[in-house]
Amino acid sequence: MVRGGWEGHQPVEATELFLPFLRDNGYAVRVEESTDVYADAAVMAGTDLVVQCVTMSQITREQLTGLSAAVVAGTGFTGWHGGIADSFRASSDYLHLVGGQFATHPGKEPCERRGEAEDNFLPHTISLTEAGREHPVTAGLQDFELCTEQYWVLHDDLIDVLATTTHPTRPWEPWHRPVTSPAVWTRRWGAGRIVVTTPGHSVDVLENTNVRTIIERGMLWATRTASES
Repeated sequence: MVRGGWEGHQPVEATELFLPFLRDNGYAVRVEESTDVYADAAVMAGTDLVVQCVTMSQITREQLTGLSAAVVAGTGFTGWHGGIADSFRASSDYLHLVGGQFATHPGKEPCERRGEAEDNFLPHTISLTEAGREHPVTAGLQDFELCTEQYWVLHDDLIDVLATTTHPTRPWEPWHRPVTSPAVWTRRWGAGRIVVTTPGHSVDVLENTNVRTIIERGMLWATRTASES
């Protein structure tokens, strides 16, 4: 578990929430407070899953090369919100690895904004796709509502989208038709599996039953299996 970056996403509190789940499912968990571990080839080769919570920040070429090589060799990679979808903005190679990048989170009407995080909390729906209704990460779940940051994501078509969210047109926004963004996706990269869940701005969102279920199932699904090692 690798955590750090912007403190606004509570990287310590957020990751601590999932430690009991991992340990209860038989994981030997190692917590790292920086991405330095990615450059340690021996450690990465012996790691079956990386859970990353590092918003923005920077990554060195050696670190990214180590992370990418590990995923290609079968190490799973997962995370939520800005901790995976808004990490290392200056690295196009990281974007290529995960397949999607946070662009913005639309906000309330300007006259309602107070200069606080809540300015960007909007009610929205997370809608499962047909693939999502069958995938182990999201099977059995129904569409659900949240009131938090709604990520607008730039992405490629190599991702398998399990859930989406749609940004409507609003009089104060510049776009002219509704825009649908992936909210949950998986990606096969070499022998590795990647799962990205965009909801998760704060601990209370992570404690939402649907969000937590998706993240926890994503950890299990992304983990390297014996047949892939």
